[in-house]
Amino acid sequence: MKLYISVDMEGLAGITHWKDESEERERFRKAMNQQVEWVLEGIAASDRNEEITHIMIADSHGGGENLSYDLLSEKDGRVWLISGSPRPQYMMPAMDDSFDLVFLVGYHGGAGQPASSMDHTYSSAAVQNIFINGKLMNEATINAAYAGIVNKAPVGLVIGDSSLEKQLKEDGMMPWVEYVNTKQSLARFAAMYKPKHLVREETIAAVKKVLDSDYTKLPLYTFDAPYHCRIDLATSSKCDVVQQMPGIERTGGRTLELELSDYTKLFNAIQGIANMSRVAYC
Repeated sequence: MKLYISVDMEGLAGITHWKDESEERERFRKAMNQQVEWVLEGIAASDRNEEITHIMIADSHGGGENLSYDLLSEKDGRVWLISGSPRPQYMMPAMDDSFDLVFLVGYHGGAGQPASSMDHTYSSAAVQNIFINGKLMNEATINAAYAGIVNKAPVGLVIGDSSLEKQLKEDGMMPWVEYVNTKQSLARFAAMYKPKHLVREETIAAVKKVLDSDYTKLPLYTFDAPYHCRIDLATSSKCDVVQQMPGIERTGGRTLELELSDYTKLFNAIQGIANMSRVAYC
């Protein structure tokens, strides 16, 4: 059995602002590694622990230089760590159809979600909304679709803040997933943290619950091809730059649309548009 774990930052406990990463780098990295270590503890506690041969972990925040290869390797000898950026399939790199189950760790609400910890969808500076086949998306659902459509692997567990839990559970984006709430988001840069030992205990219990269940019955998050994507950018000048790319149609002052029959190509295009528009003129 092979597990794939994609790790982001904004949905972690103990983090409220991007400056935590730059101004308190050591504490930030500790929090991120610690949350992953709790996931590994849950795996070790599960009845299927001995069946698991690979634990692929993708460091999927920023430049992908946050998780410690040494610490995680010492914690569990089955860990394969993906670090660095840029790379294809940014938050889900090196995934293929040999993986059985996906966990999303440290994830957050999409751009514009009320009372959401550091809400954004790939780029807070550039992207306002992303829709695929008419559905509003966030990073969790875009990545879950890549796992489901391309690799036929379900997402069984999501760990993140209260705003993402609302989107996935109450708003019906992925109501079937097991969810660990790391913090109660009060505003974009404000949150209420519960005791750390509770986050650890709930993480271990949730990982064990998912692994010990019949995860093969979990639904895949999918769309029917062709995949039509609408992206609303922050400013018209960003669209001025990105619209020059082939296959992209500008349908409004701040709106771009594209349609592809290959979800991997769309998946990479979304990240490319976010990166290009992030550095484009304001």
